[in-house]
Amino acid sequence: MKRIILVVSITLFVCGISPVFSQDVPADVLNNQYYLESVRLTGLARELYDYGDYDASSVHAVEALRYAQLSDEYVALQLKIKEANDAITAAKARIDRAIQTGANRTNPREYGMAERAYDEAISFREEEYWDDAITAARRVIDVLAFVKVPSALPAQYTVRTWKGVKDCLWNIAGRPWVYGDSHKWRLLYNANKQKLPDPNNPNIIEPGMVLDIPSLKGERREGAWDENKTYEAIR
Repeated sequence: MKRIILVVSITLFVCGISPVFSQDVPADVLNNQYYLESVRLTGLARELYDYGDYDASSVHAVEALRYAQLSDEYVALQLKIKEANDAITAAKARIDRAIQTGANRTNPREYGMAERAYDEAISFREEEYWDDAITAARRVIDVLAFVKVPSALPAQYTVRTWKGVKDCLWNIAGRPWVYGDSHKWRLLYNANKQKLPDPNNPNIIEPGMVLDIPSLKGERREGAWDENKTYEAIR
């Protein structure tokens, strides 16, 4: 009899409160089918105990404990899945940033390692190896953590005088922070054709005109050229 009462008491304690986890758990996950069933069985165990049917109460109490354990395992699994998905999302964002900033070209070795780790993370997730997926995704972050992000090159240039700096599309294209190749002048011409005094004549540009500098190799460009700044040569 004491054993039955003990089992029932433990069950009422375990199932009388929601499981406690170190992380915030969505209500629909916390109140899952296993937890709800444990609550239902606890209620039956309590009713049968009050009625005096201790054997039946004990059976329901044991089942309530089993479902409470299943609930804990279910919640833990859902948290692990969320952790894996969050890690993979963060890894993908870091890879995208590497591409946007050109780090995939300046650091091809590290980028290649990160890309392989990301593919592994996706494969592990598909196979439901959650811990392995998390480890692989975090490796992406670790590999790219110390990769130097190339500084942005100017996206616009204000034309200066021919007398002062010999500004023309040919010379501008040849500057290292533009294209480093004067033969690329047509890129500037096509991007700014409608701004020219005579759109059909690329030889005439006027001081004060703001030229757009299209990206050549996917390099990051932003803002206007500043004569007081030092820019890296395009790679």
